[in-house]
Amino acid sequence: MPGTNDDPTTQYRDTIDWDDYWTDPSEADRAAASPSAHLLLEPFRELLDEWGAPDTYADVGCGTGTTVFDVAERHPATEVVGYDVADPLLESNREHAHEEGDGNVAFEHAELPRFDPDRQFEVVSAFYTLVYVADVERALRTLYAAVEPGGHLVFTYHNRMGRAHYRGVAEDPHEHLGEDSPFDPETFAERFQLLIEGENVLSHDRIEEVLGTRPRSVWSVVGADHRYRAWRHNPFVFVPK
Repeated sequence: MPGTNDDPTTQYRDTIDWDDYWTDPSEADRAAASPSAHLLLEPFRELLDEWGAPDTYADVGCGTGTTVFDVAERHPATEVVGYDVADPLLESNREHAHEEGDGNVAFEHAELPRFDPDRQFEVVSAFYTLVYVADVERALRTLYAAVEPGGHLVFTYHNRMGRAHYRGVAEDPHEHLGEDSPFDPETFAERFQLLIEGENVLSHDRIEEVLGTRPRSVWSVVGADHRYRAWRHNPFVFVPK
C-alpha cells in the first residue's frame, strides 16, 4: 500500500497510486489486485474452521473485500473490518456491504507500515499486501500489535525465490506475461519494484527475529489440497500470539 506522506519510513509511494488505480478500474485491474479470490479463499476458510469462528477479524489491504465479505457471510456473529489505503475502493466496498445487508462489516482507511486501529482483533490478515510495503519489518510489528493475545496474524510474503522469479519476469515481461496474465507487461517492473530490489523480501527466520515468534505454514494445518502453484516462493503463514 504505497504511502502518500513525508514520513521517511514510507518513501515507497511511487509503485502504485492506489486512489487512481481504483477509480473506474478495469476487470484486469480488479483481477490483478484480488488474487485472494482465486488462491487463498478456500484454505483460509479451512483455517478459520480449524480455529473456530473468530469474534473479530480484520483484513489489512483488503482490496475488493474478498475475505472480508466471505468471513462476514459465513460467520454473521463475527465483527469484520476491512482496511485499505484507497478511498474510492473503500467507498465501493461500503456500498456493496449496504446493498447486501452485511451489518457486521465495516471498512476503514489504513496505510502500512503505520497501522494503529486503536483496538485489537482475534485474527488479522494481510494478503498480497506486504509486497507493496518498503518498511516491511515495521509493518509486521504494527500488524502483530493489532492481534489480541491468543489470536493470530495470517499473511503472505515473498522470499528469495519469489524475488528471483519476479526479477526474471521483469527482465522480459512480454515473454513471461501472456494475454491471460492479470499483470500489464509495461508496468510489471514498476509495480513490483520493491520486491525486485529486495527491499521487502522476508523469510521465516526474519519474521521470527521481528516478532519473536516463529511463523507456521498454513498448509501444516489445512493440508495441501488447495496449495497454489507459487506456494514455495510466496509462503502463506500464520503467527500465533
